[in-house]
Amino acid sequence: MNFKQLESFVHVAELGSFSKAALVLDIAQPALSRQVRALETDLRETLLLRNGRGVVLTEAGQRLYEHGRNLLQALAQAEADMGGARDEPLGRITIGLPPSVGRQLTLPLIDGFQRRCPRARLAIVEGLSSHITEWISTGRVDAGLLYNPEPQPALEITPVIEEALCLVSPMGLGGQGGHGASSAALPLADLPNHPLIVPERSHAIRKLLETRALLAGLKLDIAWEVSSIAAIIDLVCAGYGHAVLHASAVSASGRADALRVRPLVQPSLHSMLCLAVSARQRPSPLVRATTALLTELVRALPQGAAAASQPG
Repeated sequence: MNFKQLESFVHVAELGSFSKAALVLDIAQPALSRQVRALETDLRETLLLRNGRGVVLTEAGQRLYEHGRNLLQALAQAEADMGGARDEPLGRITIGLPPSVGRQLTLPLIDGFQRRCPRARLAIVEGLSSHITEWISTGRVDAGLLYNPEPQPALEITPVIEEALCLVSPMGLGGQGGHGASSAALPLADLPNHPLIVPERSHAIRKLLETRALLAGLKLDIAWEVSSIAAIIDLVCAGYGHAVLHASAVSASGRADALRVRPLVQPSLHSMLCLAVSARQRPSPLVRATTALLTELVRALPQGAAAASQPG
């Protein structure tokens, strides 16, 4: 077992995909697969189970992942300490992104990171805001984007942009629109008349939506519960119901032509996208450089540019 094999395995385990890990590590996917297979041969253990959606860890793989993650974090900390005196971004950093923005940010984040931090390494993982909060608190992730985070002593939280929530409907229902463009606003009081496809209860949008509905005395019509934002958009396009999402999620889906987007009003619903890092550690040059880049990219998103200028 060598460092390169261990690093490759940890990236595949974190990202759940050989193709995503190959992109992050900037190596060919067959070469990455050979490194992981060589590691499994050396250890005489099956570490990953391949399926149509990617890979999952076996029991042995989970044990090695915990060891490998700790070793890589220790090495990254050593490199960061050595480069800290020169204010040079060195080491390895892991960033957590919500699925709703991960698709938009992953490629530009990797491109910008290669230019600004050529001697450092980057890993990107996706998860719900509640999961990313836990990962930062436990040290699995160095920084992440969170929707509507609650104050926590373990986190240093900085608001980045505010995004409005909209009702997303199939084009065959509710009139004209197209290309994800906003059309006639929908009062929140009318929302119970629309069967909704919503994420699980721990999702930030679901919690915000149900809280506002409760305060307004409204009973929502929850037709389907689906965790994946991409799957929710597919179901809306197929006519199974409506969704409450950010307009940016519709734009990133590539299916805006099939959807109508209406802002929710009276009252309007907004969620805050924030940058979070650990409050227990002094930010290294690598963390500072990467979070600055991430903030720039978020504010450059189509909705981010307008939202960043809004007060409050």
